[in-house]
Amino acid sequence: MQTLILASASPRRAELLQQIGALFDVCPAAIDETPRPAEPAADYVERMAREKALFVATAAQAGALVLGSDTSVIVDGVILGKPADAADARATLAALSGRTHQVLTAVALASADGCRTCLVTTNVSFCTLTKAQINAYVATGEPMDKAGSYAIQGLGGMFVEQLQGSYSAVVGLPLQETAALLSAAGYPVWNQWPCSKERQS
Repeated sequence: MQTLILASASPRRAELLQQIGALFDVCPAAIDETPRPAEPAADYVERMAREKALFVATAAQAGALVLGSDTSVIVDGVILGKPADAADARATLAALSGRTHQVLTAVALASADGCRTCLVTTNVSFCTLTKAQINAYVATGEPMDKAGSYAIQGLGGMFVEQLQGSYSAVVGLPLQETAALLSAAGYPVWNQWPCSKERQS
């Protein structure tokens, strides 16, 4: 099998990639993640995923596959990044309260054949949050390093009233689409799945 590299420092993406049985190394990409003026959110997310993958690929061994990904929370067409401080987190959660927002996650796979990307959009509806809930959640510290100021796989999951699309994409890596990209590049993850002892006997 080819060498696979995850161009991300996110432990959540690493856990998701492990979940589907991939064997990989981790090499975070140090790139400028500033959106360009008037750049549409979908274009920004795909560009970030692609630039992360290509940045790491330039220093990777020949023939390696490099996987980059980026996730952004969008409300009213505005990209909600990680909160600057507790007050910013509270304001973001208040903006998401009782509304449906979009989570855009792009995946890019750089290989000797170029760089393929895909974009997944998930609609997430929040229940109406009280001020006490917002304050208590921010006080836990969980929102402080999360796009959109919440973690769906953590305490913030209790705020989600409805989800249309990919749950894993909201966490940080759409599993079905990622597996499809890897398979198309000659890296079917299921070839690495262990057989049970019953099947081996």
